[in-house]
Order: sequence, then structure tokens, then C-alpha cells
Amino acid sequence: MTQILIVDDNPDILEALELLLSLHDYTVLTAENEKQALLAVAHQRVDLVIQDMNFAQGITSGNEGQSLFKALKALNNNLPIILITAWTQLETAISLVKGGATDYLQKPWDDNKLLELVAQYSQKPQAKLNKKNSTENSKSSVEDFIYKSQVMHSLIAQAGKVADATVNVLITGANGAGKEKLADYIHQQSPRFNNAFIKVNMGALPHDLMEAELFGAEKGAFTGANQARIGRFEAAHNGTLFLDEIANLTLSGQMKLLRVLQTGEFERLGSNSTIKVDVRVLSASNADLTLAVQQGTFREDLYYRLNVIELNLPELVQRQADIVPLAEYFIGSEYSLSDETKQALTSHAWPGNVRELENACKRALVFANKSILAPSDFQLTSSLVVTTANEKEHIKQVLIKHNGVIKHSALELGLSRQALYRRIEKYQIDVETLC
Repeated sequence: MTQILIVDDNPDILEALELLLSLHDYTVLTAENEKQALLAVAHQRVDLVIQDMNFAQGITSGNEGQSLFKALKALNNNLPIILITAWTQLETAISLVKGGATDYLQKPWDDNKLLELVAQYSQKPQAKLNKKNSTENSKSSVEDFIYKSQVMHSLIAQAGKVADATVNVLITGANGAGKEKLADYIHQQSPRFNNAFIKVNMGALPHDLMEAELFGAEKGAFTGANQARIGRFEAAHNGTLFLDEIANLTLSGQMKLLRVLQTGEFERLGSNSTIKVDVRVLSASNADLTLAVQQGTFREDLYYRLNVIELNLPELVQRQADIVPLAEYFIGSEYSLSDETKQALTSHAWPGNVRELENACKRALVFANKSILAPSDFQLTSSLVVTTANEKEHIKQVLIKHNGVIKHSALELGLSRQALYRRIEKYQIDVETLC
């Protein structure tokens, strides 16, 4: 999957671009300054960069963007870079395009134009594989999983068996545990591996757009529908559709989804024409769907349709043997972990699971002064011995640290904002009183 790095010091712009691109099946990394951007490109696979021209408040010269552009090109001269610029830096942006930048867009950008550029320049030659090479890549994708624990060995073995079947699979587990990764593995190991793998995060979609996103819509079907669009089911025909955070699907959407699972048929919003597709559905949830069924917020018949086979992904605290190998993978070969750091990482409860661990590793690379990373680089000193029993206290301390700002607190915890809100409700934390 194409991985895009967005570089901008404005968190609102980062959030807007991350949402836009993730809704179109791109994996998104973000950086707020030159150092973070260079670390990301140096230590992770980046297929395309979208960068602003300034990274400090009040600076409008475009010199920072020019410096970053040259540094990125020094790391990887073939890396496509799209510049986003205000009119005051337009001349600089044009000169950079002449000097090797892929393209530029003026602020405020046009979403459709941005998506066109991303689609045009993120196509990698190695994606055009023949079937033989695709098969080899599919069967070796298990190597993308980093684990040593016995529980993960057993889970991957189960997933391999399930992949060859045509049944729907429900993947359960906590936020950040790797449910999307497991769904991707099942698709790559399945007979459908050569066809589309389409992902939809139901938790990131407004309720009034969910059905249009899944089933498509005709022009004029709702306010803002200026042209006809296909839905994710059509896009996934003959392939696999992954529905993450399935518990967020509206009841009307659940009824339509049930019909598709039963018959393969549906209609776009605003249309009477029936469309038939062949799609395997993988779904995921960190919520208790059996409780949702009891409470009447999730249809029981749909639950059993989705849950032909359930695979449960354990929390990271339940597979401690995976923590150090994962951390070593995230920090890359240029860095190593001291014995003290390994102990500190293993002792941490990781309520945000693998996502929290990855974020901690990113922070460590930013603050590290040596190639051997110390516990202080991970900023875990106040919570090295956090256990599941005192997760509430850990969350409270993080909320206090960030003055109750949910976005920043969720990022440090490795949780989605929705997951953090659920924990705040679960533990009855009064954010206003804290801050």
C-alpha cells in the first residue's frame, strides 16, 4: 500500500490531509518539522511526500521548505515530492519544480486535484508485477509480521488457514493491536490476493456519509453529491473489503450490509438499478459486539454473518516477547536498545498497543543523542511500570500533561480519539476537573 508523508507545522492541516488520504486507501505518516520528516524518510518506507514551504509560525520566506526539499532529495533523489504553497512562496515552489520537485499546489488546495496528483505520482514500478512474482510476494508477506510470542505464532497459523476459505472473518482486539495488519495478511494469503484490498474505517466516517461510502451514490442523491461515485463494494469486486470499527455502522447501513452479504446485491444511493458484486468481507472491532447486540445497537443476524470465524488479536501486554523485536524494527538498524531500555519497554503496559509502541519509537528517534537508545529517549519514565489495573491513572496523567486536549493525549497513548473517549467514559474521568 502506498505510504505518504505529510510535512506541515499546522496540526489542523495534518489532520485534514490525513483524513482525506486515508479515506482513499493511502497509509499516512505525519511530521511537523524538518527533523521529523528526515527521520521518517531515513527509517521508514515513504512513497511520496507532501510538504509545506514553512514550518515555523510567522515565517513566510519558503526557505525552510527549500531546505527540506534538498535534504529529502539527498536521502532519496527519486522520491516524489509535492509542494503545498501560499501565493507568497509561489516563485520558490516553481523554481523547486524546475529543480526536481514533482508538482505544487497553492493553498487552499483543491482536494480532487491533490488526489489526482497523488494517484499519478505514487504509482511505483514494482507494483506492476506478473502473477508469479505476486504469488511469491503474497506467500512471503508473513515476514512483515514482527513477533516471537507463542500466542502470535498460533494466531498467524490460524489466519493462514482461514485465508484459503471464502468465509467472512471478524477480527477483534484492542485499538492499536494490529487488526488492519492481520486483515491485510489474510487477503494476501487468499486466492483473491491479485485483486483489490479495499479498507474503510467506519469510525472515521460521518454517519450520514457511511452508506454513500460503502454503496456509492448517484449525482444529486444528497447535498454535496455533485457527481456519481462508486462505493467501496464496487471497488472491491472480486477482492476483499475490510470494514474497520464495524460497530460504528448505522442501523440502516447494517441492514444494507446484511443484504449484500446474503445476496451480493445493492443499489447506489439515489438509484433503482441493482448492482451485484463478489466481495469477501473482513471486519474488525474493538467494541464488544455481543453487548451491542444485547443493547440493540447492532443487528444479531448481521453479527453472525460477519462472525463466521473470529480471530482475536491479543493486547501487547499479553505478548511481551514481541515488544523488543517490534521496537527494534521501528527504530531501524542504525539504532539499538540498551538492556535497561529493553527492560523498561517490556515493563510498560502499552495501553495503546503496537501503535503506542511505534509512536514511542518515533519520539525516541527525535530525542536520541546516541545510537544506543536510553529509557529517557522514549519518555516513559513516569509510566514504566504501568499495569492494566492502573490504566485509568496513566490516562489521567497524560490528559493533565496535554491540558485535556484529546488529540494530543490520544497520540501519546497510541489510541484513536474515539478509543480515548470510550476509556474516559469507562473510567468516568472528568477532563474539565483534571485540567
